[in-house]
Amino acid sequence: MAKQLQITLVRSLIGRPETQRATVNTLGLRKVNQTVVHNDNPAIRGMVNHVTHLLKVTEIEG
Repeated sequence: MAKQLQITLVRSLIGRPETQRATVNTLGLRKVNQTVVHNDNPAIRGMVNHVTHLLKVTEIEG
């Protein structure tokens, strides 16, 4: 089974640069405390690393 990442937006996007807003939007997060699940791959990891201060990330099997 492939690893997956459970990504939760824990901080607001108010006052953040447009690049960070676009990255969070691309991950599929719209509201604070919303959670999405993505397959673990380098593209998703790169996006998460760009906005790591806004997110909570948990690795899950499945």
